[in-house]
Amino acid sequence: MIDIKMKKLEGQIDAAIKSIRSDESVKLFSITKRINKKTPLQVFEGAKRFGKDRFYWMNAERTLTITGVGATITIEAEKDRYHQTETVWKQILNEAWIENEYSSIPATGVVAFGGMEFDPLKPKTELWKKFKTSQFYIPEMMVTEFMSDYFFTINIFIHKEDCPADIADKIYEQEKAFFFSESFTPEHIEIIQKEEIEPIKWKQTVDDATEVMKKKKVEKIVLARELRLRFNQEVNIPQVLKKLNDTQSNSYIFAFESGGDCFIGATPERLVKLEKNNLLSTCLAGTAPRGKTEEEDKQIGYELLHDKKNREEHEFVVKMIKDALLKTCTDVEMPKEPVLHPLKNLQHLYTPVTGVLSKGFSIFDVVKNLHPTPALGGTPTEESLAFIREHELLDRGWYGAPIGWVDSNDNGEFAVAIRSGLIQGDSASLFAGCGVLADSDPEMEFEETRIKMLPMLNVLGG
Repeated sequence: MIDIKMKKLEGQIDAAIKSIRSDESVKLFSITKRINKKTPLQVFEGAKRFGKDRFYWMNAERTLTITGVGATITIEAEKDRYHQTETVWKQILNEAWIENEYSSIPATGVVAFGGMEFDPLKPKTELWKKFKTSQFYIPEMMVTEFMSDYFFTINIFIHKEDCPADIADKIYEQEKAFFFSESFTPEHIEIIQKEEIEPIKWKQTVDDATEVMKKKKVEKIVLARELRLRFNQEVNIPQVLKKLNDTQSNSYIFAFESGGDCFIGATPERLVKLEKNNLLSTCLAGTAPRGKTEEEDKQIGYELLHDKKNREEHEFVVKMIKDALLKTCTDVEMPKEPVLHPLKNLQHLYTPVTGVLSKGFSIFDVVKNLHPTPALGGTPTEESLAFIREHELLDRGWYGAPIGWVDSNDNGEFAVAIRSGLIQGDSASLFAGCGVLADSDPEMEFEETRIKMLPMLNVLGG
């Protein structure tokens, strides 16, 4: 076995087996090793032959990419999803045997990747039937690329009566099968049907929201809508990921499969990043298109920085995120003014927020306090969510919700799953939302959501 001699591996497995207590039936055994270059996207493509769900994650800085396949353990939660997920995750780590010489590298060792619904109180529809309220996978096999170094992790259950040599052979065979190379074959995807879901009703809902705000009951309500697509063939997920990687700089690229459906996107919005106890969150709200020329682009950016509606929308988010982080962090800091955050099709107002996570809190506590931000829900939170729950024409499912990963080395990162779509064979639903204020114009808000759908629409042949 490359880099890990079989005898050494057998010794590690033997020690893990001997550690199984009499009251335990099995133990999670996790082993990570450094490998030669294995492009995570190619690994994702090749893993299709296993017939198991896959996940993919690339951070916005392009320094970290993760691909996983299968689920050794699935953590699901319905009620009190943050606390329940954290409790199970801690229990798994306490009981696991982890062999990882590279624990200083994020997303190595035991990693759980997943997400959750935007609003568990909103009735679930058929569209999201394959996705749980909260769902995290600890993959069977995983490749991590970090700063051009590559690592491979296998997670497997061992039993007290197992033979170390047999388990070592099994791990070796799994690794060999996992890295069986397959060439990437692009396919020509064409949209043969496009349906805006109830656009007239949606614009009327925007009008209704403005009337509520004029009565001073709510300051801001975020409304989302759906575009349904049908294609000439089944969508090639790796091909879509490659196009997103190539075209959507400064964005998180993600894909999460569940029962064959795939939630996929390129989101610019970080919710929280944690390295040990150092925390980074970002305020991203206020949107404008990119210009066709450099001069036009600068002018649009200047107008965005000085636009009253967009600055108000951004300040809602800044205040909420700062207040949320003060509940779990010390040394919370942020600049006084936002800057521009340019993407391929859009530009946003951007303010970073840093802090130090206080003892006794976890990344799940931070996610709970941050979700939903005013950029995805509105403000005040409960009142805006109540309006969305009653009036929005969409089951958001995982759209707009936290999606990300945590590892056994006290690292993790969650993004807000916007600029995304749910792919189901030869069909897809794309989602986009906008912040509605008291003086919002329904036609302009509809146009904003259309622009926000462009990143996904473009890579799907639109």
